[in-house]
Amino acid sequence: MSSFFIKKKGAPKVFKKSENSAGSKRKNDGDTGNKLKKKLNSKHNDEISSDSETEGPAVHRKRRANVEEEFDETPQEKKLRLAKLYLDQLRDEEEKKAEEESFETDLIAGRLQEEVLEQKGKLQRMVAKDLLPPDASEICLLRGHKLPVTCLVISPDDKHIFSAAKDCSIIKWDVENGKRLHTIAGGRKGTEDRHVGHTAHVLCISISSDGKYLATGDMNKLIMIWEAATCKHLYKFTGHRGPVSGLSFRRGTHDLYSASHDRSIKVWNVDENAYVETLFGHQDVITGLDSGSRERCVTAGGRDRTVRVWKISEESQLVFHGHEGSIDCIQLINEEHMITGADDGSVSLWSVNKKKPLSTVKAAHGRHGDSGLEQPYWVAAVAALQNSDTVASGSHNSKVQLWKCGQGFRHLEPLFSIPVTGFVNSLKFSSSGKFLVAGVGQEHRLGRWWRQKEAKNGLYIIPLKRQQPEQEEVQNGEENGV
Repeated sequence: MSSFFIKKKGAPKVFKKSENSAGSKRKNDGDTGNKLKKKLNSKHNDEISSDSETEGPAVHRKRRANVEEEFDETPQEKKLRLAKLYLDQLRDEEEKKAEEESFETDLIAGRLQEEVLEQKGKLQRMVAKDLLPPDASEICLLRGHKLPVTCLVISPDDKHIFSAAKDCSIIKWDVENGKRLHTIAGGRKGTEDRHVGHTAHVLCISISSDGKYLATGDMNKLIMIWEAATCKHLYKFTGHRGPVSGLSFRRGTHDLYSASHDRSIKVWNVDENAYVETLFGHQDVITGLDSGSRERCVTAGGRDRTVRVWKISEESQLVFHGHEGSIDCIQLINEEHMITGADDGSVSLWSVNKKKPLSTVKAAHGRHGDSGLEQPYWVAAVAALQNSDTVASGSHNSKVQLWKCGQGFRHLEPLFSIPVTGFVNSLKFSSSGKFLVAGVGQEHRLGRWWRQKEAKNGLYIIPLKRQQPEQEEVQNGEENGV
C-alpha cells in the first residue's frame, strides 16, 4: 500500500510540479522582462520621437557629450567649477549691494538737497498746474460752533483739525469722518478764576510741528497751552497788554512766538513754561504772525501798512511797505517768500530780500456796493501750501480763490474759485496738499461791520483733486490738434 502511494504520488508528480513551476517561473520572468523592455523601449521611442521633432540629432549628441563630460569630471575640476560658481555668486551679490547703496545715497542726497533748498527758500514744487476744481457735492461742512469760526489749525499728520470761535470754544475734529472728538467749552466773562478755558473770543491758534502742544490766544490777553492729543490744559501765559492776535510755533522746536494788539512780539519756551523776550517796532495793532524753521518770524502790522521780518537772535527787524490799506493776514510760503492780504482788497507776494512786493493783485475778490461807491472785498485770510507754487485767499464774496505763483514768485495767476458762503476768517492747507480747510462765519473775525444771515458758522473741508497723467496726455493731444 505504501509503495503504491509512493509510486503513484511520489517523485514523478513532484518532479512534474517543480518542472512546471520552474518553467512557468522562467516563462513569467521572461514575459515580465519582455514587458519591461517593451515599456522602456516604447517610452524611449516616445521620448526620442517627441524630442526629435524639436531638437534633432545634433542636440542629442551634444547632450550625450555633456553627460560624458560630467561623468568624466575629476575631483579637482569639480572643485574648480564650484569655486567659479561661488565667485560669480559673490560678484552678483556685491553688484546688487552696490546698486542698493547707490540708490540709497541718491535718495539721501535728494532729501538733503531738498532740505538745503527749503532752508534757502528756493524750493518750489510745481503743484498748481495739476489741481482741478472740486465738485460742490465733495465739499464737507463741519458744524459745532455757535458763533463765527475765527481760526483753525491742522495737525501735522493731517488727521485732526482744531478750530476756535467767537463763542470762546475750541473743538478737535476727526478729518476722516468729520466727527467732534473733543470740545473745550467757552466760559462766561468773569469766570476766569474757576473756568478751564477761554472766556473771550479766541483769535489765534497754533500747533507744534511734532503735534505735542496746542496754543490758543484770546481777546482777554491770555495765551493757553494744551496737550494736543488729550486737550488737557497745561499752562497759561500772561504778559500781553492787548488781545493776542497771532501765534506760531517755530518749526522743529517748542519755541512759541506771539503777537498782540499791544504792538509787541513775545517769545516763549513752552517746554520750560517760560517767557524769553519781547520785541517792539510796529506802530499799530499786529493782526497776523507766522514763522518757519529759522529763528525769526513775520508779522502784519494792520493800519501801519507794514510787513516786518523779525530776526529774534539779533533782536532786529526788516520793514516792508506795499499795501494801501490795513494788512490783516500773512503766511509764509517758504523761508524766503510770503503772501499777505489787506482790507484794500489786494493780495501781495513778497521776498524777504526786497522791500516792495514782487507782485500785487488789486481787488483780488472783486468789488461790492452801489454804483460809483464800489469798494473792494476785504481779504480776511490767506494760506500757502508749503514750498509750492499754490496759495489761497478768502473774503466775504462767497468764494475762496486759489492762485498760482509764477516762476520765481514774480506774479500771481488765478487758478479757480470755490463757492463758500460767509466770511472766510481762516484758511489752511493740509501738509500733504490733499485738502484745504476754510473757517467760516456770519461775521468778520475782528468785528461786526457786516452780517451774512444765510452763512453757516463752521468748517469747510475742500478736497484738492489732481489731474491724472492720462488726462494731461489727452489735453496735450487736443492742444496739439491730435
